[in-house]
Amino acid sequence: MPGSAVVHAAVFAAGAVIGGGIAAAVTSRRRVAVPVQTQAPIVEVGAAGHAEIAKHVSAGTLLPPVLKYGNPGPIVDPLIRKAYVAAYDRRLRHPAWTAEHLTLASLGRSRLVPPDESEKGDRGKSTFVEDASLPTKFRSRLTDYARSGYDRGHMVPAADAKFSQEAMDETFLLSNIAPQVGVGFNRHYWAYLEDWCRRLTTNFADVYIFTIPLYLPRLEADGKWRVTHEVIGSPPNVSVPTHFAKVVLTSRPSSPSKPDVLEVSTGAFVLPNAPIPDGAPLESFVVDIEHVERSAGLTLFSDELKSASKHICKTAKCEVIVKRFDDAQKRPEMRRAISSPK
Repeated sequence: MPGSAVVHAAVFAAGAVIGGGIAAAVTSRRRVAVPVQTQAPIVEVGAAGHAEIAKHVSAGTLLPPVLKYGNPGPIVDPLIRKAYVAAYDRRLRHPAWTAEHLTLASLGRSRLVPPDESEKGDRGKSTFVEDASLPTKFRSRLTDYARSGYDRGHMVPAADAKFSQEAMDETFLLSNIAPQVGVGFNRHYWAYLEDWCRRLTTNFADVYIFTIPLYLPRLEADGKWRVTHEVIGSPPNVSVPTHFAKVVLTSRPSSPSKPDVLEVSTGAFVLPNAPIPDGAPLESFVVDIEHVERSAGLTLFSDELKSASKHICKTAKCEVIVKRFDDAQKRPEMRRAISSPK
């Protein structure tokens, strides 16, 4: 596994900043209001005054005459689901990013809003399926993952969408999937990073999670940086990311007397798509959000919001609880659960 210093250098070396920003009215530690941007955001302020994932992720523009017979792209397909919003990358055949809004209520853990058991999603009833909403030639296929050596890794975990069967089924669309190393990553450290994200809802009113596959350069023996990655499928179809990023934004009232003045925390973690030791501290994977933005070609949050927010590891305990089921792995009846502990 690459050391954290290599991960930091690789993140810093790649990409360029493009895209829209976050439009959320928040305050800094000094309770100074942050201006709202006018660009199409990933997260915006809803009619009730609460931050929420935008229902639109891109805006159309008028085409110049030279493109009257068609725009070749690149095109990112916006995907609006029950539990998440995503942008699908047709070239790489996996999400460019996914965005979620988690609360105690959305996870069925709120004492004030008890879950509707009749609508609760059952993972056992969900199956991986190709996304029929995408053009056939740009889809990832079930056969691409067969005998590939990689897990079908959820970018939005099924455990984040238990509030209905439809929501859970949508997490099994291959447009929400990217190839991930299984043992030591998708089935272990990455799964419990997802669990850490869910546990943030016990301390924060709103938790926003962005999952971003990355392709980071590596410094080679000749002193040059190169990006190399595998492509699975026959013919080759789905690219295998070298790293994955989790970027979180949390908010809660700064005080009981001022519930509309929010304390906002943010943080970014970049993990290699490789086995990670159980004891690896989560904070060893912390990077600046701007590094992720440059690498992915995204603007997740405005500069004002980033400078006004606290770091998530200052307001929450950045510790992943990894649970191994090595004994259970020897039992055939347990393999299904072990393969996807999300």
